[in-house]
Amino acid sequence: MLLKIVFLGDIVGKPGRKAVKEFLPEIISEYDPDLIVANGENAAGGFGLTLKVAEELISYGVDVITLGNHTWKNREINKVFQNFTQVLRPANYPPGTPGEGYGLFTAKNGYKVGIVNLLGQVYLDPPLDCPFKVGEEIVKFLKTKTPYILLDFHAEATSEKVALGNYLDGMASAVLGTHTHITTADQKILPQGTGYITDAGMCGPVDSVLGVKKELAIKKFITKRPVRFEVASGITEVNGVYMEWDQEGKTDYINRINYQKK
Repeated sequence: MLLKIVFLGDIVGKPGRKAVKEFLPEIISEYDPDLIVANGENAAGGFGLTLKVAEELISYGVDVITLGNHTWKNREINKVFQNFTQVLRPANYPPGTPGEGYGLFTAKNGYKVGIVNLLGQVYLDPPLDCPFKVGEEIVKFLKTKTPYILLDFHAEATSEKVALGNYLDGMASAVLGTHTHITTADQKILPQGTGYITDAGMCGPVDSVLGVKKELAIKKFITKRPVRFEVASGITEVNGVYMEWDQEGKTDYINRINYQKK
């Protein structure tokens, strides 16, 4: 074991941020991670990211924030990119898009870690550049800088996530799925040493539909009409994964983490 990494699933609104504030000290005490990465694309009111919210999450101890299909839902996002280089948007947006889709970050123990953010194509609109080709190109470039590479694949289809994990097996240290907000029970080390999970879950209200008030989500399904979603309240939880990587950038250990008030 050389690097210890904590990755947190999608942070949903104020309840998700409060959960991170509450449980992150306990996570740090238990795992002593060298780097903490979190998906923050739902962190501001359930949609997007603001300057204040980015600063808030970083103040809690999050080192790098990844995004997803709600990247552009808040008009402040360009200012976020200008002020926080540790905030990444999906790398498979067209050339010239504001912000960066990957970067090199220094872990607590001094090692450089490459972080990549990608958005899936299946069931997401509009479909971006091929995440397989873009991901492979970026990972190969980052491998010239460091053996330690984490990829957040923000995608809808489980098949697309599983396929990308296997496609990059042995290249990335970990391929971690986000977006569907439900923790999957398939954390594993792939044959060539890449840590993988289809979805890392969410940080947010437990009694909800993916962080949204239940009655609003149900209403949309029943009426088939647009409904303005609101973030739910109540007991919160933090979901994610903890990993240990060896000197070659392979995953030695990966497991789900869940923190919730009893």
